[in-house]
Amino acid sequence: MPSFDVVSKLDMAEVENGVANVMREVGQRYDFKGANCSVEVTEEGLTILADDDLKLKQVHEILQGQMSKRKIDPRVLDYQVVEQAAGQSVRQKVLLKNGIATDLAKKLVKDIKAQKLKVQIAIQGEELRVTGKKRDDLQDVIAFLKGQDLEQPLQYENFRD
Repeated sequence: MPSFDVVSKLDMAEVENGVANVMREVGQRYDFKGANCSVEVTEEGLTILADDDLKLKQVHEILQGQMSKRKIDPRVLDYQVVEQAAGQSVRQKVLLKNGIATDLAKKLVKDIKAQKLKVQIAIQGEELRVTGKKRDDLQDVIAFLKGQDLEQPLQYENFRD
């Protein structure tokens, strides 16, 4: 029986390369001259340190642009609350969405079943396995999922006939 997996994976090497490019651009831009701005990769995601809110917003734009250039969907960036750091500087944590969360997986299963497609969906950890008798049914599921407005990008892999 044909099947495929719905996953949400993130290439951390590309994220680190994007952060390095952000730091290089911040160092070269005139409006950041003398500013103390940085982006660091941590275990749980990224940490942005900026002099003020305006510079923080500019770093956001640069970060999203660099991620897009590296073919990483900006929706994987989950910006947390801005914290005050020493003086007027601000700090913000950015979580990276990797894997499909259980509540999102359940919502996707419910939405696919509501379409009355003849497929079976199994939640396997942080991914979904979709199985059906016909390849066309599986392609309909992919088209349906691509049409959804989700807060996280999805990839479709391991398609087997």
